[in-house]
Amino acid sequence: MKIIAIDSSGLVASVAIVEDDKLVGEYNIQYKKTHSQTLLPMLNELKNMVELDLATIDAVALAAGPGSFTGLRIGSATAKGLGFALNVPLVEIPTLDGLACNLYGTDKLVCPIMDARRNQVYTGIYEFVKEKESVSVNEMKEYALSCLLAQCAVSIEEITAKCNELGREVIFLGDGVPVFEEKLSQLLKIPYSFAPAHMNRQRAAAFAMLAFRYLKEGKAVDAKKHAPEYLRLSQAERERKGENAVN
Repeated sequence: MKIIAIDSSGLVASVAIVEDDKLVGEYNIQYKKTHSQTLLPMLNELKNMVELDLATIDAVALAAGPGSFTGLRIGSATAKGLGFALNVPLVEIPTLDGLACNLYGTDKLVCPIMDARRNQVYTGIYEFVKEKESVSVNEMKEYALSCLLAQCAVSIEEITAKCNELGREVIFLGDGVPVFEEKLSQLLKIPYSFAPAHMNRQRAAAFAMLAFRYLKEGKAVDAKKHAPEYLRLSQAERERKGENAVN
């Protein structure tokens, strides 16, 4: 099975092509350009580089939200276009779930945090649970992502309080880390660490690998039914709602 995965939910634009257990190619960029300038050219360059026949694609996976409102809309439009053109389903991966998968197999709790502005973060708390115990040295262990706190938009105080309550060591990752690093150090009462540069931002390959599990469980949608999951109203919607309340 072959999957194209795309992510434009945060600061990084990322595309990947994964076939079964092989990462065929991945392209990540975080620079001074918008996702509308980078996402499709990146995908086209990757397709040409690996000589991909689009007719062999089985599904398109994407970060379904939350995240940047503009970024999610760009990713959604790109995925829907691919889904329609290739006549394949979309696999909607919650952004925080996909981000947590960067730390596959860790025995620590995983807490991705994305800067949601307005003194909030998009976050969740996860752990990896063994699905199969190895009975021999050569047998591979498999882990499943387990959600202890579903993705949500909360204050940094709320998420750190929840981490303290769980009482286990936590690894933080995401673009919210540099924004709230000082507050984390002040509020946390448990051991914690930050993921290193090569795994602390969204990677399309991680979304693709989670998508294989989703497909086995029948979690896919037709392109026309997909819509991003924002979790919060956009600033324009909040302002309009406020104006309507006044009027």
